[in-house]
Amino acid sequence: MVIKLIRLGFRLLLGLVFIVSALLLAWAFESRTMPALQSWHSTQLRSEFRADDLNESYHLADYLTQEQRLFDELDREIYQPQQDTGAMHYSRYRRGGPQDPAWPEQNWNRSFELIPDNIRGGALLLHGLTDSPYSMRKLAEILYTRGFYVLVLRMPGHGTIPAALTEVKWEDWQAASRLGARHVRQRIGSDLPFFLGGYSNGGGLAVKYALDALFDDSLPMPEQLLLFSPEIGIAAVAKFANWYKMWGWIPYFAQSRWLGIQPEFDPFKYNSFPKNAAQQAWAVTAALRAGMRRAHSAERLANFPGILTFLSWTDATVHTSATIQRLYGRLDNLDSELVIFDVNRNAELTPFIPAANASPLLRLKADENLSYQLTVITNTSPGSLQLAQRTKAPFSNHVETTALPIIWPQGVYSLSHVAIPFAPEDPVYGNGLTEENVYRGLSLGAMQPRGETRLLIAPLSQFMRLRHNPFFDYIETRIHAEIDESL
Repeated sequence: MVIKLIRLGFRLLLGLVFIVSALLLAWAFESRTMPALQSWHSTQLRSEFRADDLNESYHLADYLTQEQRLFDELDREIYQPQQDTGAMHYSRYRRGGPQDPAWPEQNWNRSFELIPDNIRGGALLLHGLTDSPYSMRKLAEILYTRGFYVLVLRMPGHGTIPAALTEVKWEDWQAASRLGARHVRQRIGSDLPFFLGGYSNGGGLAVKYALDALFDDSLPMPEQLLLFSPEIGIAAVAKFANWYKMWGWIPYFAQSRWLGIQPEFDPFKYNSFPKNAAQQAWAVTAALRAGMRRAHSAERLANFPGILTFLSWTDATVHTSATIQRLYGRLDNLDSELVIFDVNRNAELTPFIPAANASPLLRLKADENLSYQLTVITNTSPGSLQLAQRTKAPFSNHVETTALPIIWPQGVYSLSHVAIPFAPEDPVYGNGLTEENVYRGLSLGAMQPRGETRLLIAPLSQFMRLRHNPFFDYIETRIHAEIDESL
């Protein structure tokens, strides 16, 4: 009887393996309908920083020297061989073209420092997945104007070619984060305030770093976290993204390594997305969850730094609910605040928004056990486009409302994951009304193509998604207040 059960179990397992293999093979064949891979999808740059490079004698100067070798390699392997054809006109890999990321003052794909004459504090800023240090540029400038030494570190695999994300590991990002934090603390000394900021995947890495610092005295603990659309939780399917490797090692199925293959016209963000990037992003969230459980069990969360988070109630990239439940729901101090930008609740839009009744304020208002301050930026009334700040203090059900001098722009029904850290005047992702003339390329945030569907080589959803935050002035005001409190 036992032998029969073992045989049956073996047959079932064999059948399951066959079914999964067949499905993955069908997926691999389906991937061949995607556009052909270009050199920036297949070339491997060998000068990139890896976690194994980090040791006690490896410093920021070494990281920047290695980064210089990486960009020299990028120039040799990608830029120099390109033929100047019509198809390449708006490619970020056309040297001297309108989308060339090498601006006159510097290439914002690379790590950069802002050093004030009189240093009053320090900040390490971490950008998001497929992004570059450019996404932290505005926040860096705000901190710099207030006397903060700012280091915006390029995370491994970013700022060069999408193929770099096919081999990167999340531990490489973690190691770079630790290097950056160590450098900032050494640069400013032990007495000045240290801020750690992160956008999207960088936000998840920032939280993971602070959790590790609770148990490792060699990691300097930040006094404050600034998070923008933090990646605390993503779709669980990302856990299985690397299953393509069953067939992806075969050159015929090379496209199966990618979730999307698109033309690379964005100077500071990859448009193509490899499956390994999704797998590594999920690994960050898994490590973060484990870190939160560990800190909670050890009763260390009372020593966790204060967090100020800005996010959109609707987010197609990360789970807003994960930030609320897995992060803020476990906090054990009263020093944190969660700022949620609600959807546009004007009555005329309600029929077009199925989730219009899922107000973050309504869902959280009655909970008197929140250990953090909750702020919701939402319409003053269903008949108005003007916004108000509705704030609920920790362990309270009283909501204080303050009208704000801002309104929803025409045609905007919500913010988005990618909009939060960018000001409207941003020359690349802004509204196109900027007076800044250092950028000669496409104003991607202002593009509104009209015509027939399925004609453009890039998906229309990429242009429709809001790329800048029309309420960024509010964020800037709040950050200044946070700085005032720390100094």
